[in-house]
Amino acid sequence: MKTPGIDDFLQMLAAERGAAANTLAAYRRDLEAAEQEVPILADAQPSDLSGLGKAWAELAPSSLARRCSAIRQYFGFLIDEGYRDDDPSDALPRPRIRRPLPRLLSKEQVLAMLTLAEEEAATGQPHAIRMLALLEMLYGSGLRATELVSLTMDTVPRDAPLLTIVGKGGQQRMVPMSSRARAAMSRWLEVRPKGGRYVFPSRGKHISRIRLFQMLRELAGRAGLAPESVSPHVLRHAFATHLLEGGADLRVLQTLLGHADIATTQIYTHVDSARLVELVNARHPLGRGAPIPLAPPAKDD
Repeated sequence: MKTPGIDDFLQMLAAERGAAANTLAAYRRDLEAAEQEVPILADAQPSDLSGLGKAWAELAPSSLARRCSAIRQYFGFLIDEGYRDDDPSDALPRPRIRRPLPRLLSKEQVLAMLTLAEEEAATGQPHAIRMLALLEMLYGSGLRATELVSLTMDTVPRDAPLLTIVGKGGQQRMVPMSSRARAAMSRWLEVRPKGGRYVFPSRGKHISRIRLFQMLRELAGRAGLAPESVSPHVLRHAFATHLLEGGADLRVLQTLLGHADIATTQIYTHVDSARLVELVNARHPLGRGAPIPLAPPAKDD
């Protein structure tokens, strides 16, 4: 198998995530800097990556974090492409910096996309029914793009409300399907082309992440949303944030998202600040400006 190189990775970023030219140039610089230390980066072992912290000791924490992030994403790409089945990037240094908040869609924006997808699916066109199923699964189950497009027929039970997902690092997890997602999936399976092992087949395999990305942006544009604001990962963020707003436990959310470290899940506590403020206002004695009752003064004996 041909080694997916930096150019292949950057092409994926441009097509699937809509990365800007400056962003792509920064990723190229970071990965080429890594290749100066580890010449065959795609075949690197943990021992090769563990020394990068020392080699880049003079970098600012933010610059080091950016380089390590580029390398981690590159290895994620290699795993998604089937070139590797292990991820050595855990050996990279982890400088402590404040993580950026994820891009978000409001409930109203998601509803606008769902409403339009339902209207288009009502025409009976297979491609529209497929789009509805894909959208419901992204928002209703929080799947990663790769997890969704690579679903096989044996992972979608006819009756049980759970999917068996193989996520990053080959880790299996059970993912619940909402009643809406199950209904949309059932409609798709009725019109899906016969044969093949993938739930969303295309040209002998399955639809690509890039095609999923394109279809979502096209739907967003038709629904009146800014297409650049929508991606499979943004819908995954919406799934997590809206669950947290509804009172979901952080540990449950970690399991649903397939995060190995709860620190990754904790980013969503920052985007739920409005609910926390409302909770303080509703529950704290001074939350609504009411004075705290004082105990009466003790009487002299």
